[in-house]
Amino acid sequence: MRNLGVVHLGGDIATVVRGTQQAEAAGLASAWTTEFYERSAVVTLAAMAQATARITLGSAIAYGVGRSPLVLAAEARDLDELSGGRLILGLGTGTRRMMADWHGVAPDAPALRVEELVPLLRRFWRLDEAPIDHEGRFYRVRLQPTADFRVPLRRDIPIFLAGVNPRMVEAAGAVADGLVGHPLFTRRYVEEVVRPALDAGAARTGRAPVGIAGYLLCAVHDDAAVAREEVRGQIAFYAVVRTYRRILALHGWERAADEIRAAWERRDRAGMLAAVTDDMVDAVAVAGTAADVRRQLDASAAVHYDHVLLYAPSYGLSDGRSAENVAASIAAVT
Repeated sequence: MRNLGVVHLGGDIATVVRGTQQAEAAGLASAWTTEFYERSAVVTLAAMAQATARITLGSAIAYGVGRSPLVLAAEARDLDELSGGRLILGLGTGTRRMMADWHGVAPDAPALRVEELVPLLRRFWRLDEAPIDHEGRFYRVRLQPTADFRVPLRRDIPIFLAGVNPRMVEAAGAVADGLVGHPLFTRRYVEEVVRPALDAGAARTGRAPVGIAGYLLCAVHDDAAVAREEVRGQIAFYAVVRTYRRILALHGWERAADEIRAAWERRDRAGMLAAVTDDMVDAVAVAGTAADVRRQLDASAAVHYDHVLLYAPSYGLSDGRSAENVAASIAAVT
């Protein structure tokens, strides 16, 4: 399978750097990091860039809200320079609640917001060609560059957008260079929902279809039952979020989702995991021994991905166990 990579979530920056070095040494194509309320993807990517030489580095994702377009464009060009042109800038808005409560941004029309943001970022990387005089729905920029404008290493840094529901996926097809998929994506969801929405977005703006950088939950353990239980925890963590309900509904997993959410409200982690069915694990993840994982890859949603991002579970697990899973996942597929 081509373009295998690993995505890091959890652990300190030093742990992420070690995992990225392991991925590069093993010959993986890419390593990605993300951010949450306690971690900056930008700072982590800078550390990853300084510790590696060849591997493609990506954010999956960095928040496209909470930073101004100017700051976001400057951070991306610096990361691209630091890495020697190895950056993929993956952006997302998070859920509407995250937009409003974490970033203090109005959660209106997030797909339209990113459709305005992405072309604007590209204009910042070409400021030597024309000033920016932009008055949009979400952003206002007036910028005349000085005579000593520093041209970026690359004017065409790839921008990927995260999307789950059709309208946001369509936005990625319309303006971005790729889509960052979600850990709950299944092969069926990609075939029936994601690809049609991506193609519709590309057709709307007269572009060629774009690819998918897709998360693939991956847990490796000598005891296959342990690996599957770890995956259940991560599925349960995401199943609580109503934004992802469409994926679960496609497979008829609404009852399981209701049970998971009820257990979450009771703070009953064991009940959350118990509500995750075997067919959910089989559809969403590759999990088991190293041999199991290698076999399952060919039947997973990953067959539709241009970049496969192996993603170790972290919910309820120690940072040490998550790091072990990253290393075991890399070893299993190389």
